[in-house]
Amino acid sequence: MAGPTSREGSLEAPKRLPIEWQTDAYYDKEELYTELERVYDICHGCRRCVSLCESFPTLFDLVDESDTFEVDGVDKNDYMKVVDQCFLCDLCAETKCPYLPPHEWAVDFPHLMLRAKAHKFKESGAKWRDRLITSTDPVFSTLSVPGIAQTANAAAGNDTLRKLGDSVVGMHAKAPLPKFHSKTLSKRVPQHLSGNASACDRTTGKVAIYVTCYGNHNEPEAVEDMIAVLQHNGIAVRILSDAKCCGMPKLELGDMKQVAKQKDANLPVFMDAIRDGYDIIAPIPSCVLMYKQELPLMFPDDEDVATVQKSFFDPFEYLSIRRKAGLISEDFKQGLGKVAYHAACHQRVQSFGQKTREFLASIPDTDVTIIERCSGHDGTYAVKSETYDNAMKIARPVVRRVKEVEPDHFGSDCPMAGRLIEHGMEDGTASHPLTMLRKAYGV
Repeated sequence: MAGPTSREGSLEAPKRLPIEWQTDAYYDKEELYTELERVYDICHGCRRCVSLCESFPTLFDLVDESDTFEVDGVDKNDYMKVVDQCFLCDLCAETKCPYLPPHEWAVDFPHLMLRAKAHKFKESGAKWRDRLITSTDPVFSTLSVPGIAQTANAAAGNDTLRKLGDSVVGMHAKAPLPKFHSKTLSKRVPQHLSGNASACDRTTGKVAIYVTCYGNHNEPEAVEDMIAVLQHNGIAVRILSDAKCCGMPKLELGDMKQVAKQKDANLPVFMDAIRDGYDIIAPIPSCVLMYKQELPLMFPDDEDVATVQKSFFDPFEYLSIRRKAGLISEDFKQGLGKVAYHAACHQRVQSFGQKTREFLASIPDTDVTIIERCSGHDGTYAVKSETYDNAMKIARPVVRRVKEVEPDHFGSDCPMAGRLIEHGMEDGTASHPLTMLRKAYGV
């Protein structure tokens, strides 16, 4: 813990501490609940995160409805109600909280929620529904099989089956479900595409694309757009077709051992690409965040994890680095008009700035309005029966702002966030910013 000189308002950079998930103390109920009470009390006295998600209103309602109007009046059996509403967006820690380490109070709300989820999972496991929808590799692969994909997509649009799924499975009847493609990304493009780009300060000019579960099975078009943009700029591409899920769904469930297994499956694939001179990018901000933040904090002494962390980039972070070096084409064929751009939470907390907005704004005849609020999706939070309404409540200000812009294009770096925003609109289709960029290039 930091010393007493680290005060609120300090100019010291925030620092996330290692996640000590492999220790017995991490799962000790008494120690966990003592820490939950301490942090809840600090949050109660601050309350600046009240508008971010449902965790904080849940906590503050528990306090305000208690006999003492303080955290000591809250039944400890209700502590997990706060945890259940947290989907680890990280916004409280990275954009609001003044007490993140090195502050002496050392508050890291998301990682405390992760600890509580891990304790809950170790003690009582998870609902079969939650185990199922977080097992993206086998489930998505099955649902992308020719014939099954068409049936799954048809079922997703059938009101009767959706109501049945709501009552039996716990998947909300109105929640937008991802579309599955039998022709996945790995079946659409060759594994290697040549290029002649030069290296620059931080990039090699060769990219290995970690396609991700969602990019491969649900929105392969966005990854094709990414490839088209990279190829237009002479960048060689390798498709990492053997990679598995990043582990974020299991992390949000608190299944730490499965996260470790998925890390172990992916590291050899990534290290092989890095040794061959490739940088790594992925189309989903959550997947990037896993390898840039969460796994390095879970495995602080793993040299391969550290190597992958240094070589992993968000797509627009990567393009912006090369643009600054004069290695990205700015020969745009058309403007995009008015763009309502939602900055995804898991991209914002990577702390490299508004690179997507800056890049899109550099396109002539393009006016970008950035929206920096959570969409409420989280991958699973917005599809569950018990949290769908909360997700739409969180998304409502984002949807309202998009409508106010009256955009020619709208979308998010997170395609799932884009689909939930689209779900809240009366009309219009969300586009990934890479899709917008490809359109501007005319390729």
